[in-house]
Amino acid sequence: MSTKVIYFLVGDRPEQAEFRSDFPADDVKDCFRAAAEAGPHDILKLYNIKGNIVNISQKLDENTPDTPYKLEVVASHGTGTLAEQLGFDIQDVENRLEVLEKKIIVDSGETPGVVYELKHKVEHFKEKLESVEHLSWLGLFKEVVAESQSRLPFFRRRLRKSEEEQRRVLEKFNKIKHVQLTDDVREYLRKPVFDNWQWEDAEMMLLMQQMYIDLDFTTKYNIEMPILQNFLFEVFRHYNHVPFHNFKHCFCVSQMMYGMTWLADLCSLMGDIEVLIMITSAICHDLDHPGYNNAYQVNARTELALRYNDISPLENHHCSVAFQILEKPHCNIFKNIGHERFKKVREGMIRCILATDMAKHSEILNKFKSVVPEFDYSNKDHISLLMQICIKVADISNEARPMDVSDPWIDCLLTEFFNQSDVEKLEGLPVAPFMDREKVTKPSSQTGFIRFVLLPLFESIGLLLPKLDEHIIEPVRKALNYYSEMAKAMEEEKRKKTENDKTRQANGEMPKINSTNGSTTPAIKQNGDAAISNATDKKVVRTNLSMSKVGGSSNVRGNPK
Repeated sequence: MSTKVIYFLVGDRPEQAEFRSDFPADDVKDCFRAAAEAGPHDILKLYNIKGNIVNISQKLDENTPDTPYKLEVVASHGTGTLAEQLGFDIQDVENRLEVLEKKIIVDSGETPGVVYELKHKVEHFKEKLESVEHLSWLGLFKEVVAESQSRLPFFRRRLRKSEEEQRRVLEKFNKIKHVQLTDDVREYLRKPVFDNWQWEDAEMMLLMQQMYIDLDFTTKYNIEMPILQNFLFEVFRHYNHVPFHNFKHCFCVSQMMYGMTWLADLCSLMGDIEVLIMITSAICHDLDHPGYNNAYQVNARTELALRYNDISPLENHHCSVAFQILEKPHCNIFKNIGHERFKKVREGMIRCILATDMAKHSEILNKFKSVVPEFDYSNKDHISLLMQICIKVADISNEARPMDVSDPWIDCLLTEFFNQSDVEKLEGLPVAPFMDREKVTKPSSQTGFIRFVLLPLFESIGLLLPKLDEHIIEPVRKALNYYSEMAKAMEEEKRKKTENDKTRQANGEMPKINSTNGSTTPAIKQNGDAAISNATDKKVVRTNLSMSKVGGSSNVRGNPK
């Protein structure tokens, strides 16, 4: 097998990488990461001599020392040392405020104005920090948003993007919106293995713009490029800072829908206007999501639940925000398609977005299953059902992606669930068991969801569109096996720990603390759970699970030895 030599610059420092053309893409990336002295979570960007972004893979074109690529470490995750250098711990301040607020609510039933004033000062200070470019680059902004913001109840949080953030992203988008993507990137964009974590917000807007271009929608429906760019930026503005249902999720769902379109040739099977509806619905399907689901909206009697009479309040809201954006003349990508076509687009988008309400999952899936044996692509009702199924598949498709892409999304979703259940407990509202941090583990949350929701949905569309099986459905089957084996490993670790604790108690090595019914006290049980979780994360998963390949990407999905 031939060997490639790639010349590139890290800042002003010349480097070169040598690898075989059959090397896995992840190994090639690790080579570049080492040259840049970047950490495992840092985002790398490689530019060719024309200034275009190219995919770091074994397919890189060879070059010479006179035509080097340019490698940049665009962002890095903060480690907490920055706060120490600055002499404060903003997370600790917010934690103390949160504890104080909860205690006051319990004691007096209301929150005094002084607490709100303190919170306002902390928020103001964070905004000042975010506006400082070099602090943001060092990762403080990510720490603030990902950690402290997500710990506050949604009605006290600053969910909206700040004007400074919007300005920063818009400036970046304006600089790159005319960039021509390389063929490698465009081809990569069509694959379910696409890694969203390596792209910034402005770059994701550029990629979504490319979807409309490569599907020829800009020509067929006379979509003006400035209008499309305005639309994409408005969509970005209307996704909130929540752990899961954010702009990255919007991009992932849109990209999976786009990938399915190419894999199954949906434009030929269903029609261009139908695919246009599905892609645009995917982009808009979670606009202005507050990070709290429909059950919370209804139980807490929120404004959305009252407005939409408890009927899919979030999905109705997402639709409403989408068409509020499209009502703006400078954002209306459908302004040139005519009245009748727009009516069809609007009806189709509403159906697709409302279909993402999981309360309707069984109803929609059962209807689809009933028509699959005699599916007729000339039947409008059949096509409408297929469109709803497609967006549902795209919406919950993370497990079809490689482990290094999908696994962080599980953490994001559980964070959003736990945030909600914490607030529900505080407010005395019903708490769903699958959202309760005291009852849920990662494998337990995934095995049931994949077995009873994901696989039946994916396999049903696979019967109609068999080209999706290898790329989307088979990885989900492997994911189920992976999390099932992880659950077994956790149970075995828990059993061993229980036996070990009994032995230590019998030998007098640890106190034997029992409740009145002879069981271990809650405090001991919670500590045990923490130990199990820690052991599973650091020992069981790393030791007992073998490496396997899904979709050409390296994953830690396998079977315990």
